Amino acid sequence: MGLFKSKEDRRIESEMKIRQGLRSIERLIRQQEKFAEDFIKNAQHAKKIGDNGQYLFIRSGLKKTAAVKKMLERQLLSMKTAMLIQAQAQATQQFGESMNQMARDISRVFSEVDLTQTQVQWEKAVAQADSMDKRMEVFLDSMETNAIGSSAGSAKDDAISDEEIDRMIHADVLAAEKQELGKLDELESEIAKELGGAKQKD
Repeated sequence: MGLFKSKEDRRIESEMKIRQGLRSIERLIRQQEKFAEDFIKNAQHAKKIGDNGQYLFIRSGLKKTAAVKKMLERQLLSMKTAMLIQAQAQATQQFGESMNQMARDISRVFSEVDLTQTQVQWEKAVAQADSMDKRMEVFLDSMETNAIGSSAGSAKDDAISDEEIDRMIHADVLAAEKQELGKLDELESEIAKELGGAKQKD
């Protein structure tokens, strides 16, 4: 049945596959975020019980998770950019098809007229369209070259230092401590209110 699919059916099928790929990457990014949360909790527990060996091991896992998440985010951004370029290419294709149709209509209407001038204009339009296609190819080639160069140097750029991982863990600890202190303040305030109410009754 695939041999008899219309052009529009193939276009819709292609878009569905692209969007499925986007959703898959987004799901993996959320998964890495959950992994990072679990690693941070485990690292805090290792610190609490004084197991430095486990702390270093867990920190290594957190570091790798952060690097994977960053790589997935870059892939997602690349796919979204490619979708924009695809939309631009489709618009250019539609323009070309429309111009081609108009040229056929003009030729049919003025078939009995001297078409010398029409031929000159048509050849000019074809040359301009060809030039536009070549510029688009140069642009796409340049983008791919830049993307490859960026990927080649990404190994060093994506590296997450041990200090950054320590700061992530420490920041989470401080946030947890602040939350606990807030709960204690609320509890003290409630006790003070109850004691005040009891004194008034006496």
